[in-house]
Amino acid sequence: MGSLNRTKLSVNINKLATIRNARGGNNPDIVDYARKIESYGADGITVHPRPDQRHVRFEDLYLLKKTVKTEFNIEGYPSREFMDLVLDIRPQQVTLVPDAPDVLTSNNGWDTMQQLPFLKDIIAELKSQNIRTSIFLNPDPRMIASAVLTGTDRIELYTESYASGFDKDRENAIRPYIETAREAVEAGLVLNAGHDLDLKNLRYFQEHIAGLLEVSIGHALICDALEFGMANTVRMYLNQLGTSNQ
Repeated sequence: MGSLNRTKLSVNINKLATIRNARGGNNPDIVDYARKIESYGADGITVHPRPDQRHVRFEDLYLLKKTVKTEFNIEGYPSREFMDLVLDIRPQQVTLVPDAPDVLTSNNGWDTMQQLPFLKDIIAELKSQNIRTSIFLNPDPRMIASAVLTGTDRIELYTESYASGFDKDRENAIRPYIETAREAVEAGLVLNAGHDLDLKNLRYFQEHIAGLLEVSIGHALICDALEFGMANTVRMYLNQLGTSNQ
């Protein structure tokens, strides 16, 4: 099967910001790390600012916008504060997630049928500033038709259930993703994916999801970097995607 396009790797650097914040100061320097990660071959940098700024801080986003030369992707719940922030910064992509302010990490996709009017208005506001939009979506083909109506450019498949079921029954775990991806591509949407993808399950996912253009990976990649080093780890993930030329 496999992707028709080269699958790009965007590295989520939230965990680097968490380490920095735990001690104070600016070590690790996440802006410098973003630059290095790009030089190792990554196709983009992703951040997910939370309302309490426990990971990346709002001020980081302005510095990253000036630094990132590939693709800058900002994820978050479209509160008024978040919207004002991204409309001011204007990254290449904004990924909308339905997170409540107190969640530890993203844990669900949008109900695009129920939230259609809200998403439609938010996405129109982003697109008025020529910001590409993606919406976080569960592997549910029923959500695709209404996702199209929101006006979004892309969907990001929420891959936690695939990752958690991979070891037990990978064929069953990936089945709803294949079905959802097929519906999305036929409807003209571009596919991203993310959450709990790692060196063990990434290649199988990429090989079975036709049209997968981009994956966003943070926690697992940063954990692997503790063992293998950041440069090696980025290249290892690119190799899993069949895209490394280093």
